[in-house]
Parts: sequence; structure tokens; C-alpha cells
Amino acid sequence: MSDTNTAVIKKLDELDGRFSELEKQLHDPAVNMDSTKVIAISKEQGKLRSVVTKYREYKKLLTEAEQTETILNDAGADEEFKQLATEDLARLKEKKEAIFEQIKDSLVMSDDASVGSVIVEIRAGTGGDEAALFARDLYNMYIHYVDKQKWKIELMDFSTSELGGFREVIFNVKGPGVWAQLGYEGGGHRVQRVPETETQGRVHTSAVTVAVLPEPEEVEMHINPADVAEYVSRAGGPGGQAVNKINSAVKLEHIPTGITVNMREDRSQHKNRAKAWRLMRSRVYEHYKRIEDAKREKTRKTMIGSGDRSEKIRTYNYPQNRVTDHRINLSLYNLDKIMDGAMEDLIAGMIEYDKKLRLESL
Repeated sequence: MSDTNTAVIKKLDELDGRFSELEKQLHDPAVNMDSTKVIAISKEQGKLRSVVTKYREYKKLLTEAEQTETILNDAGADEEFKQLATEDLARLKEKKEAIFEQIKDSLVMSDDASVGSVIVEIRAGTGGDEAALFARDLYNMYIHYVDKQKWKIELMDFSTSELGGFREVIFNVKGPGVWAQLGYEGGGHRVQRVPETETQGRVHTSAVTVAVLPEPEEVEMHINPADVAEYVSRAGGPGGQAVNKINSAVKLEHIPTGITVNMREDRSQHKNRAKAWRLMRSRVYEHYKRIEDAKREKTRKTMIGSGDRSEKIRTYNYPQNRVTDHRINLSLYNLDKIMDGAMEDLIAGMIEYDKKLRLESL
């Protein structure tokens, strides 16, 4: 057994023990009298149930395989019986290996798979109008991918350039596995192509930044309203024209972290406030999550959501029809299809790499 698999088994034994301990606590009359404790224990047990159930099934298969091997090693056993045992052992081995792979997936990736809502922010960086046009193209790429996954999308806020690009666009995506798949998109995206505005046919390089924030439930990320300053103003439309004559734009400032959120997309102040609070919760949640991740960076390697906005993660080279993900040195020569939402290979490569990192760090 490899060192990684030995570490996985050790971790699984710990989780199995913890699951049994929680089971005992739930049967304790003193605990049952405290509904808060019962909810907390049930929640923790619920998170462990899937992986522990599979691990117990794996251990049962191990026992069956050992018993079958005993028959094969018995010199007095009937040959026909041994032949059946050989076939049975091959079946058990195949089943055992398949379950172990599922367990490894659940062990290191289940927390990410449970996050069903993210907020994506795309901002044009260096490159002026061309960067804004590429921000629009990236937004369309994600929209096509989201549609294929049958997830739900909500446009929260945007600011357009004169040529129809996006200086900034913020949207929410909901659905099973959204964070586990889109979380790798955070970071700097670089494009190399001949801009629409270029008359000499020269290739330009522009940059766009993407942030992907898991959207926490209100219960997971409670912000004290006393820690938030709110400012309202009249919303301004493209080119500075008035969208309306009432104070509908909302700006929130989280005083402890200095994080600010502006929301002006809707004509309703009430709707803008609700959207601003959602975005605020996600940004504050990400802020504190990064602090916690940094504390345990030495003990746990993780890739998802770690893409710093300034870190160049991907290059889109139009003349060569190539996309390169610099984190895993993966180059794909189907840029046209990827921009049309065929992101599966890029995302699969990141998931495999991330899983490998996490298993190594066990």
C-alpha cells in the first residue's frame, strides 16, 4: 500500500471513531435535553455519514477477501471450489478498489461539493476597451457552461464600456457542485489576440481578473448590522445618464475589514440592498476563510479558491487557438470550443490536480 493510501486509511479510522463517538452522544439523555447540542452533533454526523458508510463497506469487503484467500491457501480444498474462490476474489478486488477511489474523492472533496451557490466577479484589467471586451467574452463562456450544467444564473450588477464590453460584471450561480467546478476560475486571465479596434492587425495582450466566492448561508456568515455602514445615492447609468430620480444605489462598508460593496443595477433600493448584503457576506466570508487557510497552509495543501486575483492562471491565445492553464501546464488547442462553454477538460484537469495535492497532504 502506498504512503498516500496508508494516510487515507489512518484518516478514515479517525473519522469512523468520531462517527461512533457522536452516535453515543446522541443516545445520552443529558445531550438529548439540549436541542442546540443535538443539532450540532447531527450536523457533524451528517457530514461524516457518507464517507464512514463507504469505509465500513470497504472494511467488510476486505474481510470477505481475506476469508476467500484462506480458501485458496487451503491445500485440502476442492479444486472446483478454489476456482469459484478465485473468481470471487477478482470480483471483490475490483469492487474494493472502486469503493476506495470513491472514498478518497469524498474524503478530500466533499466540503467543496456541498457548496451550491457562488458569486462570480469579472473585472477588466490592463488593456482598456479590449480588456472589457474580453471580460464580456469570459462572461459568455461561463454562461454557456452554466447552461450546459443546468444551473441557475442571476445577473447581480454590471458596468459596460462604450464598445459593449464589461468593465465589471457580478453574477450568482446556483446548482449542485458549482463551487467544486467554478472555484478554480479565480485569478488573472490573459488574452492574446488582434483587438476589434486594431487597424494594423497586431496581436495585443490584455488582462481580466476573476473572483469566485462561495456564497454562505446567513447562518454560516452572520454579520453584525452595527459593523456595517450604509450609504444610499442616485444610481447612474452608462455614460452618466440618470437611471432614476430616487436614491436607489446602495453602498455598504464592513467597518472591521474595510470591505465595501456597491450595488446600483436595480431600480429598487430594497433589491439593491438585498443583493449588496449577499455580496458583502460572500466577500467577508472569503476574507476570514483566507486567513484561516493561511494559518493551516503548512499542513494542508489546497488549490480550490486559492487563486489570487493578481496571479496569472490562464492564457487564451487566439492566433494559435490555444488555452494554457499555467497551474497544471495544460495546453488545449480548442479555444473556439472552450469560449463556447466546453470547459470540461480544463476543469477536470484542475480537479485531478487538486485531489492529488490534498491526498498528499493527509
